Amino acid sequence: MSKAFTRENDTPDDEEFDEPAPLPQGFKNYMTPPGFQRLQEELRHLLRVERPKVVEVVSWAAGNGDRSENGDYLYGKKRLREIDRRIRFLNKHLESAVVVNPQDQKNREQVFFGATVTYAREDGAENTITIVGADEVDPDRGHVSWISPIARALLKAREGDVVDVRTPAGVESIEVLEIRYAG
Repeated sequence: MSKAFTRENDTPDDEEFDEPAPLPQGFKNYMTPPGFQRLQEELRHLLRVERPKVVEVVSWAAGNGDRSENGDYLYGKKRLREIDRRIRFLNKHLESAVVVNPQDQKNREQVFFGATVTYAREDGAENTITIVGADEVDPDRGHVSWISPIARALLKAREGDVVDVRTPAGVESIEVLEIRYAG
């Protein structure tokens, strides 16, 4: 059999690259305006800068003859698949996005999407999180998805409320100390 009809590895293309998990069925794709803008900028960068550069390299490499051992060609094709997969992901998530501006929140006494919440854990430690869309999660900055267990437990809570959060270690009670909305 010709080498053209065989795979060098047994991993299907769809499993080669990590892609963020899709939203659970029935959940809306809420996003803050800055999160929506970041995804738009990433998409624009991929379409206008990254992809054209890689296409140029692949075209050049293809013109060099034997493609089976041409590293520039093989890597370029792989990178194009990664970029195209990310472009499809971004298009799908931007099309389904429901942009919610936390500054427009009228009821600032309760926790809703976009709120920055400071809470106290049972051991006395204080944490501050901001409830954002699933595509905006950044644990280092304290940004948690609105569908995460902590955010779901905090939704509609008020300052002074004690809510129970289901964690892998069990149920933990936390007290809401402060609720803020950007702006």
